[in-house]
Amino acid sequence: MKIAILGTGTVGVTIGSRLIELGHSVMMGSRTANNEKAQTFVSKHTNNALSGTFEQSAKFGEIIINATKGENSIEALKLVGKNLDNKIIIDVSNPLDFSNGMPPCLIPHLSNTNSLGEEIQKTFPLSKVVKTLNTMWCGLMVNPIMINNGNHINFICGNDLEVKDKVKLLLNEFGWKNENILDLGDITSARATESVLPIWLRVYGATKNGAFNFKIVS
Repeated sequence: MKIAILGTGTVGVTIGSRLIELGHSVMMGSRTANNEKAQTFVSKHTNNALSGTFEQSAKFGEIIINATKGENSIEALKLVGKNLDNKIIIDVSNPLDFSNGMPPCLIPHLSNTNSLGEEIQKTFPLSKVVKTLNTMWCGLMVNPIMINNGNHINFICGNDLEVKDKVKLLLNEFGWKNENILDLGDITSARATESVLPIWLRVYGATKNGAFNFKIVS
């Protein structure tokens, strides 16, 4: 499958590298075609790795993964424009405000009664946004078996059931078992999953370890 990764940070590189290991073709997208981080990513993978602008990457990808900084995601996606129409966007970003240092807080206009996932769906109504993998460290996103034999929770939400099923197949490739993928409903549920970040960051600060996740027990 052809997959576009928008964003050249640690999350994007981690997901992109795992996708290539699984046999997918990945284009790493950034604002400029000669982005140094994107070119480094390509140089580390002998096959199936490309780099380009956000627009070029979105044209390339059957699925688009938004791994840009949450505070910049809408602006970055606007550079793609019509290339998002009818595309699946997997949004793994969070609307974090680092202006007052660590730990960050949620951006006010993208929390509580709104979310980044919703804002992407509203801004690009012809796209199909699925929010998932945003409540954990990127190492666990692509290798859940790293802890507790993979027995911990990954939330998913979005407006289209068929599209969510397609995304779940990709999550299965990463190692996520269906019983550990909890569908919370439509894209408004991104308000809840993005709100996990404040407690996640506090746990990380207390333990100095990102290799943890949450589990539902009933």
